[in-house]
Amino acid sequence: MSIKNRINPQLFGLWTAMASITMMFGALTSAYIVRQAAGNWLEFRLPDLFIVSTIVILTSSVTLHMAFNAYKNQKEILYKVGLAISFVLGIAFLVLQYNAWMELFNTGIDMKINPSGSFLYVITAAHAAHIIGGIAALTLALLHAFTLKFEYTDQRKKRFQLVLHYWHFVDLLWVYLFVFLLLYR
Repeated sequence: MSIKNRINPQLFGLWTAMASITMMFGALTSAYIVRQAAGNWLEFRLPDLFIVSTIVILTSSVTLHMAFNAYKNQKEILYKVGLAISFVLGIAFLVLQYNAWMELFNTGIDMKINPSGSFLYVITAAHAAHIIGGIAALTLALLHAFTLKFEYTDQRKKRFQLVLHYWHFVDLLWVYLFVFLLLYR
């Protein structure tokens, strides 16, 4: 096998980690279904802020993908702007999630009264933790974009590609979780 056809070990490691994260959320959502079937399950309406945060996180994936394409096409300004917008949208997602939790809490849905609230907080907080990891990766990408001399290299492209794959993953994971929570409330 030639070196050119060899799989990128960092990308392979990332995909392995994403598979593990997928299994964790699969276990959480399976436990949600099993516990819901056991009875004593409080039904409640999800905050509309979850819809807004879903739009925000999907938009961040679009802007990050645009930034990646701009980098590959050596369009420095578009690359930096898209990266910065994606970072801001990632932070906005977390703020919206927090505000949605506060809205739920203020309506009496907390982690002590009923397992339905506990599951919602645990699942969404676990996802938020993975978003924070993505924001850390975006922060590093921003530092590279704004502190290093702009030049297209295969190494930088691969590094950016890792950020892109992970960010798309956590975005799609949120869409799955949001749809799941809508269907199984």
